[in-house]
Amino acid sequence: MENTRNKNISENRKARHDYFIEDEYEAGMVLLGTEVKSLRLGRANLKDSYAKIKNGEIFVHQMHIGPCPFAYFGNHEPLRIRKLLLNKVEIKKLTAKVNEKGHSLIPLRLYFKNGKIKISIALAKGKRQYDKREAIKKRDESRDMERTRSER
Repeated sequence: MENTRNKNISENRKARHDYFIEDEYEAGMVLLGTEVKSLRLGRANLKDSYAKIKNGEIFVHQMHIGPCPFAYFGNHEPLRIRKLLLNKVEIKKLTAKVNEKGHSLIPLRLYFKNGKIKISIALAKGKRQYDKREAIKKRDESRDMERTRSER
């Protein structure tokens, strides 16, 4: 049997490029049976997803979980809104932070932890275009430095 302990299902690589990550939280999710089967097959995409707080609960929007190929009826809606499970204290802390200007809740990765599906959401602040250019410039410079060291 395959070991599913802390196995990545999907990762939002674009989030680290577009946002400054300030804090990370681990949350459970309310899922349907066909969604769990699809996630075990690795059919998930977090690319344009985001989280919103509504009435003291956190929901993930635009997270795509592909339909289960083995379900003949009762398959789920791929882009449905899914509820996240966090402590009330954490939700209150996040609510206070998100109400500040420029802060958002962004899903970073979806993974298995001890057989349960978890999502890592980040409290993030959006980067401006010049911040992104600066990060790319630093990455290119460090890559060039590594290349010159390895050529010697």
